[in-house]
Amino acid sequence: VTEPVRRAIRALPEQVWHPALNQDGTLRESAEVAELTGMTDLAGYPAGTRIIVRRERPHPGAQLSLFDQDEGLRHQVFLTDTPITSGSAQFLEVRHRGHATVEDHIRCGKTTGIGRFPSRRFPVNAAWLELSLAAIDLLAWTRVLLLDGELAAAEPKKLRYRLLHVAARITRGGRRLHLRISATWPWRHELAAAFHRLAALPRPAS
Repeated sequence: VTEPVRRAIRALPEQVWHPALNQDGTLRESAEVAELTGMTDLAGYPAGTRIIVRRERPHPGAQLSLFDQDEGLRHQVFLTDTPITSGSAQFLEVRHRGHATVEDHIRCGKTTGIGRFPSRRFPVNAAWLELSLAAIDLLAWTRVLLLDGELAAAEPKKLRYRLLHVAARITRGGRRLHLRISATWPWRHELAAAFHRLAALPRPAS
C-alpha cells in the first residue's frame, strides 16, 4: 500500500464501498470492497489492469501499519487483469482471498520436502519430488478423513511432532488390529481415533 494508493483510498467516496462477501456468498461482517482503478497511476502494468481494495475491522492482535492505525481499519490491495465484464470487485476479492489457501499449501509443501532437493543429479531430485508430493497428498487426506479439531488444520511440523514421530506399534490378535502406544503420550487419543476412522473407511473397489 504505497502513498499514492493511500491517497486514493482516502479520496474514495463512501457510496463506492460495497459489502465484502464470504466464500459461500454471504456478507462478510465489518468488511467492504471498492475499486481504485483510474484513481492511481498504473503505468508500466499491462492494459486492463485493475486495482481492488478491501477494508475491514482488524481482529485483536492484528499488526497494523500507521495508515491502518490512523484509519482504524485494515486495508489490503491487489491487482488483477480480469475484465470488468467478468467480475465485480466483490467477486474478485473473494476469489483473491480464497487463493491464500493455495499459497498455504505451497508453504506446507516446502516443509515436506520440495523446499530443498538432496542431489545435483536430476533423476535423484525427480524421485525426491515424487515422494514429497505423495507425502503432501497423504497428509492432506489424513487431515480431511482422519483428524478433527486443531489437528485437522495442523501444518506438517505439528503433525510430525504429535502423531507421525510417536513411538507405537500395530499388532494383530483375535483377528483384529491393535495400536500399542504409550499411555503418557498427550495425543494418544487423537492417534487412536485416526486409526479407527481409517479402519472404518470403505475399501476401494478392485
